[in-house]
Amino acid sequence: MNPDIMTGISSVLTSPMTLLFILIGTMVGIVFGAIPGLTATMAIVMFLPVTYAMSATEGISTLVALYIGGISGGLISAILLNIPGTPSSVATCFDGRPMANKGQAAKALGVGIFFSFLGTIFGVIMLIFISPALASVAIKFGAYEYCALSIFSLSLVITLTGKDMVKGIISAVVGAMFATVGLSPIDSRMRYTFGSVDMQAGFKLLVFLIGLFAITEVVKVAANVRKEQNFTAEENVRLKGLGFSFREFTSQIVNLFRSALIGLGIGILPGIGGGVSCMLSYTVAKNTSKHPEKFGTGVIDGVVASETANNAGIGGAMIPLLSLGIPGDPATAMLLGGFMVHDIAPGPLIFQKNGPVMYGIFTAMILASIVMCLFMFGGLRGIVKVLKIPKYYLLPVIVMLCCVGAIGDSNRMFDVWGVLIFGLIGYFFAKAEIPTTPMILGFILGPMFEENLRRASKLAQSDPITNHPISIVFLAITVIAVALSVRSNMKQRKKTEAKE
Repeated sequence: MNPDIMTGISSVLTSPMTLLFILIGTMVGIVFGAIPGLTATMAIVMFLPVTYAMSATEGISTLVALYIGGISGGLISAILLNIPGTPSSVATCFDGRPMANKGQAAKALGVGIFFSFLGTIFGVIMLIFISPALASVAIKFGAYEYCALSIFSLSLVITLTGKDMVKGIISAVVGAMFATVGLSPIDSRMRYTFGSVDMQAGFKLLVFLIGLFAITEVVKVAANVRKEQNFTAEENVRLKGLGFSFREFTSQIVNLFRSALIGLGIGILPGIGGGVSCMLSYTVAKNTSKHPEKFGTGVIDGVVASETANNAGIGGAMIPLLSLGIPGDPATAMLLGGFMVHDIAPGPLIFQKNGPVMYGIFTAMILASIVMCLFMFGGLRGIVKVLKIPKYYLLPVIVMLCCVGAIGDSNRMFDVWGVLIFGLIGYFFAKAEIPTTPMILGFILGPMFEENLRRASKLAQSDPITNHPISIVFLAITVIAVALSVRSNMKQRKKTEAKE
């Protein structure tokens, strides 16, 4: 057996502090996922500064535990409140809430929790097998390949995020522009510093993420915090066993594996996210069912499809992050920041340079899945009570923690102002219906694109792009993806105009 595997596993299982951080991270993530407006991404952003003093294994394990807990926790509010705690649980509302209305809330929760667990385990197992293999191929990448790969990733985000491709392009370009502030790569020339010493260091990734996501979400929630909420949480929820029978479980095996594969595949594609995977999985389950008319009336098939897919997408989204250094969704974009904080560079060499840490993370993900399952089954009644905490108590605490986290990175007040500025930019983008996910990816992938483009341009005369078939394939796929997106948008526009 690979010695890195044994070292990674033992680094987690023999460390009481790592196990404690996994336990705390999973529980906090579940609470964040269960409360509408507080997503898994926000949990990772807020706790990222807390991991500074930890070792790499402890820190990343805590963040992935928050990720797994946050995605899974969304099913609680989706079933009990008909409000998805996270975008990944949108489709869970379709059958989960009708089951609750029929007095089957415990059954819906039991099905959702258990199949979330199975979906997560499936995704992690596939992550363990696929990531090293993909990294061994990606190790052959050079300047041309990385340049083409970054263009391909940005095109996917632009074309698949939001209904308006132009707005997606604007968002990605703005993100890339902010990434150019400070010293340029290769020659270290100052750009857009306006004579400010603080601007020479550029905008920190952590500051950008906290402001654009956490502060923006706080402002959006605060705008409606005093409005009357037309929902009540069912408090007397008691689970007997898993909440469903063995016969009902066996009837969902095909649905389980189909939904898990859909979630994994959608998770691997950068920029799509769990919201798409749960909707697609739900649609496929309905279309292939012998009784499609029952979907939406309260059947476990819909809950199984949604929760299996969005949790399998966790492992899927981690595959391009670890193998290629490309985050698949906002949550993994935050995890990329966590890797950078601990001096781990995701990409083709990650298993060679940080093999024990990677296998330690895989172990932590499996443990977090088990903790998630046990905690949600055992502490469900307590979590339901947390849903009743008024938002105007939570929001000030979140803002304070965000500012402390920002200033704790470089000990600069400038970063606090940066958080607030990016928060306002994100809020105005939301008002203009401009998606922020391309902006995050533009900020992260922009420097990689610029650096490799400059290197490739210097190699062009002695080593032309025709010698690099992988980069040509990526560029060809990019053109096809953009062309298909333009075509789809034009068809959608024609349909809209015909209805009007």
